[in-house]
Formats: sequence, structure tokens, C-alpha cells
Amino acid sequence: MTRDFIHLSDLHLTSLAGVSARELFSKRFLGYLSWRRRRRLEHRRERLDALVADFADAGAPDIVITGDLTHIGLEREFQAAAEWLATLAPPERIALVPGNHDATVPASLDYQARYWGDYLAGDDGPGYPTLRVRGDLAFIGLDSAVATAPGLASGRVDGAQLARLPALLAACRARGLFRVVYLHHCPLAGVDSRRKHLVNHAAVAGTIAAGGAELILHGHGHRDQRHELETVDGVAPVIAAPSASAAGRGDKPAAAYHRFAVAREENGWKLAITTRGFAAGDEAVTTLAEESRTLRR
Repeated sequence: MTRDFIHLSDLHLTSLAGVSARELFSKRFLGYLSWRRRRRLEHRRERLDALVADFADAGAPDIVITGDLTHIGLEREFQAAAEWLATLAPPERIALVPGNHDATVPASLDYQARYWGDYLAGDDGPGYPTLRVRGDLAFIGLDSAVATAPGLASGRVDGAQLARLPALLAACRARGLFRVVYLHHCPLAGVDSRRKHLVNHAAVAGTIAAGGAELILHGHGHRDQRHELETVDGVAPVIAAPSASAAGRGDKPAAAYHRFAVAREENGWKLAITTRGFAAGDEAVTTLAEESRTLRR
């Protein structure tokens, strides 16, 4: 039996139009200036809506979202994003982790739980790493979003998550599940600049490598990125999705999403990856790439 799921990232679906000066303090002011100067032009809601319509027409699979639904983490943005999530699918079909824009200041962390709690939680409730089991798939969520100083977009997976992760990976392996680890920041070295990287990437990648995983998903870079991590159970693809609302300005690609199809084989798994989105200069969603991998244990 084949199980499909969708990967979206860096949606930036909210608007900062009409934000008052009193809402802009600390790092949020710089984020607002970035939105005024370029982000409001770079991220288009109609692009996101077109992607959603495209995969909705092809069925209703599970959806993994690797963060950055907001721009500067205002309460009104969390409310707007929650309203959008409710139109997308019920919480049991959406596996969500926050991104750095969703953790701009410490108060944003409270809003995550208040407005997105059901989407962030695992099957057993809140607390990272989260676990959602859907058929043969185990979705394992890590939170790398932390409030940082102005000018930084880095992340960290705290020690408590890393301490719990090995047992979770082992338990899912014992159940014969296809383990999908998802987080906002890339867990590999050298992919992002020091300003934007996962500061403890070596510990995160090392923990996943020692415990094993079949697939690792992230966002943050607004690009379709494909790397690999050698794990105890073989090579795991490490894949990022572009921004799901991108207009395709400058050197960043236009909006796209990945659709994964996972099928069990005698000694491993068959993984098919279809990338759907906007080609340069095109206003219709089309297939951008197709790939198939055999993952052996």
C-alpha cells in the first residue's frame, strides 16, 4: 500500500497591513521594515492558494508544514494563520512545526501553543519531539525555532528534545515504520550561513544518524534543496521545500511543494517525490521535477 503526503514550508501567509506602531517593538520593527520593503512583494497569497487547490484536486493526503506561517510573530498573525489552517484540513491531518519568523520574540512562543496547539501536538499531546503515526508513516517533529537577537535567523533544537529523540526513533524502527523527521532549519553543516544556520546542527544530525531515519524534511532557505545523511539504517534524503507563496523574484524560485509517495518493499521502501509549482514566468501550477528512490535497510 502506498501512502502519500504533502510538504509545504515558509508560507508567510499573513499580512502586516494596518499594524500599529505599538505592536512593533524589539526585533519586530526590523521584520516589519523587511516586509514593507520586499517581503510583501515576494510572498503572494494567490500562489499559496493555487498550490493548495492543486494538491486538493489530487486527493486529501497528510500535510507536513515546516514553519514560517507568519512574518513577525504578532498575535493577529497567529490568529489569521489558525483560521487558514482550519480551512486546509483538520488538525489530525496537518503536522506542523514553527519557524524562526513564528518565534520572533518570546511572546510568540505563547501564541504558538494558544492558536496552533492542535497542529503542533503529537498523537499523545504537546511536547517535542512530537510523534504522529499514520499508516506506515511516523512523523517526528522537532522544534528549532527560538527567539534570537536582531539580525539573526538561526535555530536550535534544545537538549531535552535531543535526549528523547533516540528512544523515539528506535521505537518507530521496531514497529517497522517509515520515519519522517521534520524541522524548520536544515540539520546539516554548510547549507545555511552562520546568521541563519542551526547552531547545534552537529548534535542534531548526529542524533538522527545514530538513531536512523528514512527521510528528513526542512524549510528555511526558500529553495528546493536536496542532500543526504548517512544513518545507521542507510542513507536518508534531506529535502527542503521552497516557499509556498513565493513570487519568484530575484534568485529565489517561485512557489512549489513536494508530494511524497511511500511504499513498503521487501527489504526497504520505495520513495517517489513529485515537485509541483510555478516555473519561471508561468502563472499555472505544473510538475517541476519527479524522482524515485529505493531506500534499503
